[in-house]
Amino acid sequence: MTNRTVPLPRSHSGKRPHAIYLAIGFPPAAKSSAYRLRETANQFVAQGWDVTVITIFQQAWEREYGLDHTLSEKVDPRVRVVELPLIREDLETDIRAFSEERSLDPAGWIKRLRKREQQAFPEPVFGGWRYELEKAVLRLHREHPADLLLASCAPYVNLAATWKLWEEHKVPYAVDFRDGWSLDVIGGGEAFTRDSVSGRWESKVLEEALAVWCVNDPIAGFYQERYPHLAERVHVVRNGYDEDSLPDISGRSPDPVAGLTFGYLGSVNFSPAFLESVLEAWRIARRDDPLLARSRFEVRGHIGAGAAREANRHMDLLKEAAVDGVSFGGPVPKAELAVTYGSWDALVLMLVGGRFVTSGKVYEFMASGLPVLSAHDVDHDASNVLAGHPLWTGAVGLDPHRLAGSFVEAGRLALKATDADRAAARELARRFARPAVLAPAVRRLTELVRPTGAGAATPATTSSTGDARP
Repeated sequence: MTNRTVPLPRSHSGKRPHAIYLAIGFPPAAKSSAYRLRETANQFVAQGWDVTVITIFQQAWEREYGLDHTLSEKVDPRVRVVELPLIREDLETDIRAFSEERSLDPAGWIKRLRKREQQAFPEPVFGGWRYELEKAVLRLHREHPADLLLASCAPYVNLAATWKLWEEHKVPYAVDFRDGWSLDVIGGGEAFTRDSVSGRWESKVLEEALAVWCVNDPIAGFYQERYPHLAERVHVVRNGYDEDSLPDISGRSPDPVAGLTFGYLGSVNFSPAFLESVLEAWRIARRDDPLLARSRFEVRGHIGAGAAREANRHMDLLKEAAVDGVSFGGPVPKAELAVTYGSWDALVLMLVGGRFVTSGKVYEFMASGLPVLSAHDVDHDASNVLAGHPLWTGAVGLDPHRLAGSFVEAGRLALKATDADRAAARELARRFARPAVLAPAVRRLTELVRPTGAGAATPATTSSTGDARP
């Protein structure tokens, strides 16, 4: 990305430049991506831009992941949020709203729904939102001409609306892939080929993008290898953490007689087998170590989506583990994060995937200043982030016996940690504070846009393919 300084664009009205931000999952949606989306929008406003966020209406999030209105409290009031009436039909739980077709053949109904969704855009579940998203960006551009569009994926159907605005009005755009589309971040490797329908969509959209953001180096490396001629446009923009989520832990002195409290905070989106391994490790550690035998393990966060948020195997496992001092307390509102972290003595970082996965929670965990126990694969990007952390147990994989040793080690670290150790952990994490990550990324992106007189801006460099459809 070029470092040259260019004038800020001016919108059609001659006032502040305007960015349309496709950010489905924006607050108050109780999704992990909401933090990144909020800070990005706030940074645009802080740097002199008008921002219009496009997301889906709150009833959709009530049906899926839930709402956390405390997340909205720190959205800059100058950010305009447009909620589209888009919702997942498959998450409807009121059988009175079911069609006869769905009632008589629920499996067949889902199969046919997925097929219809992908006729509009090659993405199951969300592909059917394409035309409403396209109409929304065109309408908003007519109302307030955009100088830039930023699309945050997933869902990847946002790319269709991004392309529509480019196709009709040549509004320059960037793509925040976060985890990537053509990459299988969990299994590793290619999710689809470049000559597939999805591959043609991705190739076409990235060809004209000003920049492509990814959350870690392995994902960025994948895209740089996949599109070598676009490599300079691919950048790592990590998730980071919010300072107001950190607890006050100065002078902390855990009571070994009363036992310790271990905590996990985040989505429970891993397999039941994964959770079983961690809980078995906890049982072994409690059996073998007197301190842990007196200790507790609290799990907080969202489990599943829609009707499956609570009624699933994960809940059964957690309830069965209650005899081992395990409890589940549900999600934590954003405003209560610091207090929650402050009530724990050590953190359990449970993550799926491997080298392509980081997770936003790793930054918050390391910045807490508390001991961190890694419950994930050894070859995991979270290990790269945590390297050098003075209160980290290291990554030993998911074997219950080895992981039990990490529980014991985390307990030992919790008792012996000094204020200097905790300060060193926070200092190591400071470079990942969310404003420190996103402010320069937004600044570099806006510097790539230059004014063209009346109307929207154009990218500093472009190589139009002239291709309207994949």
